[in-house]
Amino acid sequence: MNYREVTRKLLGLGCTEIHRRGGGSHRKWFNPATRRAAVLPDHGARDLRLGTLRAVVRQLGLGWESFRDA
Repeated sequence: MNYREVTRKLLGLGCTEIHRRGGGSHRKWFNPATRRAAVLPDHGARDLRLGTLRAVVRQLGLGWESFRDA
């Protein structure tokens, strides 16, 4: 699953991206329901590793099943 697909799922679950000033290949996401944040790598069309994706979902306070089904 690449960054764009993950972005659609996170937005559907109510998370928002925190805008940044500088460049870089990582973006910060915030879940207002749990008041938790996580950093998600943006490597374009390359797929994210499953362990990285699971860690981000856990850090945002989301359930893996709800993320997968979103």
